[in-house]
Amino acid sequence: MEQGANRRRAAIFPLKVVLLTVCGIIALVVAAQVFLTWATRVIDTQSEARQVQIAEHVIGQLRSQVAHDQESSTVWDEAVEKVREPPSPERDEWIDGNLGSWMITYFGHDAAFVLDATDRPIYAYADGEIGGADTFERFRPVAEPLVSHLRDILRRQDKSQVSDRVLSPGASDFSRIGEHPAIVSVKPMVSDSGEIEQVPGQEYVHVAVKYLDSDFLQELSREYGFDGLFFSPVSQKLPGTAELPIVSDSGEVVGYFRWVPYHPGSAFLVSISPALVGALVLLVVTLALFLLALYRRLKVNRAQEERIRFLANHDALTGLLNRSAFERELDAALTPARGVVPQIAVLYLDLDRFKQINDTLGHGAGDSVIRDVAKRIGDLLPRNAHFCRVGGDEFNIFVPFAEVSEVEALGSKIVASIAEPFVVDGKTTFAGVSVGAAYSPLHGADRGELTRKADVALYNAKASGRGRFTAFGVHMDVIIRERAEIERDLHTALEKPGQFEVLYQPKYRAQTGDLISVEALVRWYHPTRGWLSPTFFIPIAEETGLIKALGRDVLEEACRAAAKWQIGSVAVNVSPIQWRTPAFASEVRSILETSGLDPHRLELEITETAWMDSTSTCVANIQALRELGVAIALDDFGTGFSTFGRLHDTEVDHIKIDKSFIDGLGKLRGDEAIVQAIVDMAHARGLKTTAEGVQTPEQSAFLTEIGCDELQGFLFSEPVSVGDIDKLLAAGGKPTRPQS
Repeated sequence: MEQGANRRRAAIFPLKVVLLTVCGIIALVVAAQVFLTWATRVIDTQSEARQVQIAEHVIGQLRSQVAHDQESSTVWDEAVEKVREPPSPERDEWIDGNLGSWMITYFGHDAAFVLDATDRPIYAYADGEIGGADTFERFRPVAEPLVSHLRDILRRQDKSQVSDRVLSPGASDFSRIGEHPAIVSVKPMVSDSGEIEQVPGQEYVHVAVKYLDSDFLQELSREYGFDGLFFSPVSQKLPGTAELPIVSDSGEVVGYFRWVPYHPGSAFLVSISPALVGALVLLVVTLALFLLALYRRLKVNRAQEERIRFLANHDALTGLLNRSAFERELDAALTPARGVVPQIAVLYLDLDRFKQINDTLGHGAGDSVIRDVAKRIGDLLPRNAHFCRVGGDEFNIFVPFAEVSEVEALGSKIVASIAEPFVVDGKTTFAGVSVGAAYSPLHGADRGELTRKADVALYNAKASGRGRFTAFGVHMDVIIRERAEIERDLHTALEKPGQFEVLYQPKYRAQTGDLISVEALVRWYHPTRGWLSPTFFIPIAEETGLIKALGRDVLEEACRAAAKWQIGSVAVNVSPIQWRTPAFASEVRSILETSGLDPHRLELEITETAWMDSTSTCVANIQALRELGVAIALDDFGTGFSTFGRLHDTEVDHIKIDKSFIDGLGKLRGDEAIVQAIVDMAHARGLKTTAEGVQTPEQSAFLTEIGCDELQGFLFSEPVSVGDIDKLLAAGGKPTRPQS
């Protein structure tokens, strides 16, 4: 019996060992399974939460971006003026090209509207086409509260939203338009120069709509791995799905984004389950693989987070620092070390002729040039330089230096590099860059002051001919202030008539000496500066757009005066800006009707710059005025790009030979042959000729001999007042000065 008991104990022992081993293995497997299940659930939860955070961040960024996109065209003097113009095909085309379909194609918006001061739509674009005013009605319930809120902000002149990055107040919200979740953003049309008067709360308003369930949904799914992402108007969260509510500022749930979240833990657990069942020995290996997979996923998440941080501090197109990051770096670099302000150069760069590239080759080509510019400049910069794209075609650089000559050499290299041609899609184009610089501590130790002075230097470089490097000088501030004062005084002078006087210089028939016409010339008597030459204030009037009002006043006065005189015609100079104004021909027609002057007695002088402008507006104005009977004279012929081939193609009636050629008569420069050729070829084309600036009897005799039709200059008469012209006509119209 003792032996049987021993055999039973011997049999039980292996069983116990097996059972203990099996139980141990089972316990180990169960423990491992429990641990893995718990770990994967934690990982999946964190991954899902991170995806929700990413989605919230990207949607929030898009809301801000839509408003930022609008500011590219709404904070603009020309936009304020254009939307105020009476309805016309030209105005509507401009609005569509700058505030409508361009924003749709360039920024990816889905609808755009422009509302006047009474919230009446003057432009509507939705569903892929330009619509009528009724197109806005299905968007009005969503947009109207935002417009009302914005107008309240504007009436209160609340500037709390405005900052370095936000140029104007705005209102935006999440909403649902039909079945579409959308971001609706409202921005006012405001002056970027601040010189246009606007009644607070009655500004024209731009409304932009960006659907969240269109291309944005696909981009979010593709860029961030949101599997099966779709929009649902109601909450239907199912197991294995993630959901993000889209909530308006009022707390209303617009709808939900739903997707199948990526669960790295669960995916891995499924993949290793056969190994867990098959062999315990692979458990360690499996755990190692699991930890490796977890590590890789964490790296992916970390890379996504780093990408988000990168985009928050860098320009998306070029990868350069954005303005806010650049300013932080510059502030840190300007911090005095042991009480000594470091030597740092701040450079402000602006591309020349970049708008022509966009207009002729398209915005895609413009983006390509911007990237090439960033690369070329980046290759020239030392390692301790910081390079920033401010926006558009503007850049900032700051770089420590030991000698000013280092910065000057760098600026010259940048100008030379950008002057080289660019090749875009097989086409060669040219740009150029102007560079302004300010030095710390010479020009200040504050970021704002250095940047401002670099900008002033840039303006000086532009005004001096572009394509150059210029360092700030004290005189530049004086020039800027003086220009600002003249601009302000121009506004005042136009609002309070009496400072401008129109003088008239007679023109005489060369063969008979009879007075046959006059040229109207404007002069400005400034209250403190006295008489100012047009060469001083006309360029400022053209840059600010005030030339339109000034030119209209001069034309009105000249037509009223000429209507009373018994002379052939009156000539009036017209700025290129006026020729490019769509309503210019209509304005001239109205002035002629009001003054009673026969259109055939009015001659408008066009500069070569405007004459060579092939835009439809300029050409249409010339054609419309010629059909009305107004004569067109080409001023200062021979000094620019005029050709007789163009004279054949373009209808002009009269050419004025520039004074520089008349001055050269009798000085052995060959100007006699040039003037003779101009007169002969003009007559061959059937055009009249006028010689400007005739000052000597010899010049008069030569011009009469070669057949020049009209003579004008101080030899005969200087510009005189209306009363003097009356006396001259009463005396028979002969020259007021002796000619021999």
